[in-house]
Amino acid sequence: MNVSDYLLEGKPESSPALLTLSAEHTYGELRDTVQSVGNYLVSSGGKSGDRVLLLAESGLFWVAAYLGILRVGMVCVPLPTNIAASDLEYILAATTPQFIFADPRATKLIPESQRFIPVISRIPTHPDYKNIGAVPVAENDLAALMFTSGSTGRPRGVMITHRNIVANTESIIEYLSLTAHDRVMAVLPFHYCFGTSLLHTHLAVGGSVVVDSRFMYPEAVLQRMRQTACTGFAGVPSHYQILLRKSNLARMDFPDLRYVQQAGGQLAPTFIQELSKALPGKQIFVMYGQTEATARLSYLPPEDLDAKLGSVGKGMRGVKLTVVGENGQKVAPQQTGEIVAEGANIARGYWNDPEETARCFRDGKLYTGDLATVDNDGFIYIVDRAKDFLKCGGKRVSCRHLENVLLEFDELIEAAVVGVPDEVLGEAALAYVVPRNPKAQPTADQLETHCRRRLPLSFVPKRYVLLPSLPKNSSGKVLKPLLKTQALALA
Repeated sequence: MNVSDYLLEGKPESSPALLTLSAEHTYGELRDTVQSVGNYLVSSGGKSGDRVLLLAESGLFWVAAYLGILRVGMVCVPLPTNIAASDLEYILAATTPQFIFADPRATKLIPESQRFIPVISRIPTHPDYKNIGAVPVAENDLAALMFTSGSTGRPRGVMITHRNIVANTESIIEYLSLTAHDRVMAVLPFHYCFGTSLLHTHLAVGGSVVVDSRFMYPEAVLQRMRQTACTGFAGVPSHYQILLRKSNLARMDFPDLRYVQQAGGQLAPTFIQELSKALPGKQIFVMYGQTEATARLSYLPPEDLDAKLGSVGKGMRGVKLTVVGENGQKVAPQQTGEIVAEGANIARGYWNDPEETARCFRDGKLYTGDLATVDNDGFIYIVDRAKDFLKCGGKRVSCRHLENVLLEFDELIEAAVVGVPDEVLGEAALAYVVPRNPKAQPTADQLETHCRRRLPLSFVPKRYVLLPSLPKNSSGKVLKPLLKTQALALA
């Protein structure tokens, strides 16, 4: 089914679909604007399968462009508005888009060499455009190319189909028990697969999405959650770390809030425990996913949060997760292997990249690159990315494990560990940390004492670098490669 129709058909015209800082947009308005975008594209020569770049902030323009592109069988290529010029040039060359939707401030990002591509910076409404219905699609027809950072440094375009989106959306709706009464606070950008999934799931059930990109002012976001009666909130670890240690979250009441969901990396167990105390009676969903899986692969039921602390749960409906060893066989409980995923939500592969596609997508399965263990009940515990391990004094250790230990120090908000060369150990840990209170920063000796009590000597970081914040991408994920480069210069 065409995703645009799947999300918009049958919804009451007057029901709110999207609440931005400036306006409330109903399903009727959204349908009209999506229709207008589709009419424009086809009337201007667009054909099924053509790529269309989308370079805009989350809001009505973004949603109308995205669903309008999908409605007429074209392929959306959503990108962040702070994308590096070199990455944008590479993606433009790789996807050869026929059109670019860019809000006015983003148009300046388009290189002069590509200015021949038609640029649309407002929702087209010309009355002479041919009125086009939704284009029928096959289940493997592309809906979007979701670009993510690649192992070679070049962005990789994940090929997401209409079938992928519908399958993943229905599974998420089921375990979150979403209905038309749900309203989610979206601080995640829509160009990021987690943010897009909020849009998909809530439009599919006839609910609404509150868009607020002011997370640098967390109190303002929390107040808006109360004012707009949000029933849900979604974030990556950095969002919760800031809310728990730099806001009044624990002292506020949210009478309408039913659940919060966390994905986009592991939230340290100490923060999960703090979140449970800060939001008593609310459901906390810890989830795991990848762009290559459309958005989501597994979740931990809220009732298992305490008993299975640190787990990402089991595969959701329609997804089979297996942890396999180097021999390709399922590992025994407590042994480490790679997570392999199967399901209708698994992408077709990487755009024009047969080598990486063959490496990560084999026999209809996604080899995630995430290492994990499984307990006796089948619950999965991610150890780390395969590439994010250190070898200190001949022993392997996960950077994630070291970061979790650091975050048990109550005066820290964030921590990121990278490896640096060491004459004695071969490789040593260097820790970047963000203090809760910049005016009362912990000393290196205090952090050293904390780590020595919890870690073998060879795993204790050789240096602690205090920062006001960790560098992140537009989705809130920490930029480890940048920190690694800086660490090598410090070593």
